[in-house]
Amino acid sequence: MPLTFRKSFRILPGVRLNINKRSWSITTGSRNGPRYTRSSTGRRTTSMDLPGPFGWRRARHSKGRDRGY
Repeated sequence: MPLTFRKSFRILPGVRLNINKRSWSITTGSRNGPRYTRSSTGRRTTSMDLPGPFGWRRARHSKGRDRGY
């Protein structure tokens, strides 16, 4: 099993800095609302916890393109 490196720091309330071996990302948002993540590789992700059996939903946006989400 390969070793992995991942570390997450809370910068401000509702803002986290996530670091791994190849990139870093900033996540904003709260536990109860949507979370927005921007990665150093250009990936943008929106995720949100949904009630009931749905768990959570995630939408990835391609890097470098603004789709207006």
